[in-house]
Amino acid sequence: MTADYREIHVPLTQEPLLLMARLARSGLHDQYAVYENGPEWSYAGGALATLRLGREDCRAGESGGPGELPAVEKWLAALPVRGWRIYGWAAFELGAALAGARPGGTEDTEKAEDREGAAGSEALLHLVVPAVEVRTEGDRLLLRAADPGRLERLARLVGAPDEPGAPVPPPEPAERLSLPLDDTGGYRDAVATALTELRGPGPLEKVILSRRVPVPVPLDLAATYVAGRRANTPARSFLLDLGGVRAAGFSPETVAEVTGDRRVVSRPLAGTRARTGRPDEDARLRAELLGDPKEVHEHAISVKLALEDLALVCDDTRTTEYMTVEERGTVQHLASTVVGRLREDRTPWQAFTALFPAVTSTGIPKTAAYDLIHELEEGPRGLYAGAVLTLDASGALDAALVLRSVFRQGDRCWLQAGAGIVQQSHPAREHEETCEKLRSIAHHLVPAPAPARPSEAGPASDG
Repeated sequence: MTADYREIHVPLTQEPLLLMARLARSGLHDQYAVYENGPEWSYAGGALATLRLGREDCRAGESGGPGELPAVEKWLAALPVRGWRIYGWAAFELGAALAGARPGGTEDTEKAEDREGAAGSEALLHLVVPAVEVRTEGDRLLLRAADPGRLERLARLVGAPDEPGAPVPPPEPAERLSLPLDDTGGYRDAVATALTELRGPGPLEKVILSRRVPVPVPLDLAATYVAGRRANTPARSFLLDLGGVRAAGFSPETVAEVTGDRRVVSRPLAGTRARTGRPDEDARLRAELLGDPKEVHEHAISVKLALEDLALVCDDTRTTEYMTVEERGTVQHLASTVVGRLREDRTPWQAFTALFPAVTSTGIPKTAAYDLIHELEEGPRGLYAGAVLTLDASGALDAALVLRSVFRQGDRCWLQAGAGIVQQSHPAREHEETCEKLRSIAHHLVPAPAPARPSEAGPASDG
């Protein structure tokens, strides 16, 4: 039997950023996701249905076609509620599984589990249909819940933020962490090794290599999200504690956007210079970026592959914007937009698998890049360079590329950033690019408060 969500509208009387952070901190739900998509902010809490897939659930594409996840389509067809919106995440390694590339070996898995920021899960995809939702709609909020009791409780918490039991606002950071960003793990050496491969006879034209930076103290992710969002200019932002993954991020680009009328969009960014906050210097760096042969070449080949990926599932593929400059936090990027019309025999989910992971987080060709990333990076990436996404019953899908993010597992926290390596790259410059990107979030980290005493505990979980 399929049920309907119960819905009510209430006035929006709070800043959406703070409202979403308060709901995340409320303890009302044992899992949640906050997602900012342009003017719309969403909070999803609890779970009516969950799908969790591993490598064995992935089907590699045939004859150059996209990989498939048939279990997703089957699960969608059997959901217990109408008018659903799904929230979830996809690990970077899902892309390798869909491509039929080799997985990480046992030795790598053991090494990853011992070091900070281990993935802690073999799942490659985690999707939920939430028990409750809060969405902004202009100057009002849409509240949704499958259970009337939950809807009433949600309305009280949203409508009376100062009442006892209401979500607690994140604290204003008393001080910011000073986090050293210089590489101590051999990143420049890894870039040099990649350059040897790129300049050899193989097919590899580009690879994105990343490095992790451990954070020495546990973080308050909700407070970090608020502080970081105020300082950043993301394409999308998110805060989640979902399926064993906890993260906050300020995504500079989308992997895939599918509208209800079957238009598919991807917005690759490749080519980077810093933003300093000084207009004259930023203008100089912008001109340098637009005129740098290495950056222009890196961007051009990335757009070409994005169009090829799009053509696997779309007709009328084309570039609508080419090599503009987007400002994202502490950096500015060369940016393009590619679009297509989803074929009638393809689904929005297949559009996502065709484009995932983003070419700007893997390399060209992707399969060769997976192998080199596996060889040169220490263990699986997990959510980094994967996606946080939503999918509506209408067919609308939105997937943000997970970059400029902070991750937490238990008391371990870390940042991660990468750079695109092509034949013209220099290890020192690629290392500096990772530092420029890390500064988008490294300056806004808020330490976690001391554990609350029992009398200070928040409201009980609502599932």
